[in-house]
Amino acid sequence: MKKLNIYWPDSIDEAKAVQAALKDSVRIVPLRRKPKLIAGVDAAFFGDKVIAVASLYKYPDLIDLEDSFVILICPFPYVPGFLSFREGPAIIEALHGLKGTPDTILVDGQGIAHPKKLGIASHIGALLDMPTIGCAKSRLVGEYKEPKPVRGARSALKYNGEIVGSVLRTRNNVKPLFVSPGHRVDLDDSVRLVLGCAQKFRIPEPLRRADFLSKKLKKEMES
Repeated sequence: MKKLNIYWPDSIDEAKAVQAALKDSVRIVPLRRKPKLIAGVDAAFFGDKVIAVASLYKYPDLIDLEDSFVILICPFPYVPGFLSFREGPAIIEALHGLKGTPDTILVDGQGIAHPKKLGIASHIGALLDMPTIGCAKSRLVGEYKEPKPVRGARSALKYNGEIVGSVLRTRNNVKPLFVSPGHRVDLDDSVRLVLGCAQKFRIPEPLRRADFLSKKLKKEMES
């Protein structure tokens, strides 16, 4: 993956300006081709440090190929709606640590289902100009009707009169996930890939592994 010089602000005013500029570069379009490599990224926090993990999988076989992680000092305070500036630098560094280059990235967070339509998946996707999908365990914005309790059932997540995501059931009788396109992918492709990566569990496999490893590293640091 090509390494870019990315500017990360350290104040709320600068962060707002960056969000406004990046939002205009986000493109919600169908995938150009079916991905062969998918990465899942997640982060955990320990004191003033952020632990970010990227896990690369072969798709659609869901074969775990490699993992990469970094531990950095948190560069930005906790402010609702600005998670990208807190987790983003470490996540991008973890992605750069992969030997293989993913065709699509699954992010534990929101895509355009965000007050500024620039959740962490959209933010990272726009910075790297790569297809990204937000896959969150909880809702940040919007209204929806509960989907049927069967795998593959979905309902529209609407915010300010616009569909910004899908509330997707990945397993029978389990809580749904909140899927929203991040960048260079549309909603239908986002749902299809999340379902394709969640063949055995509620959480897509690349994200499950990234989450497991980030928590494992945090526990090791705590002990």
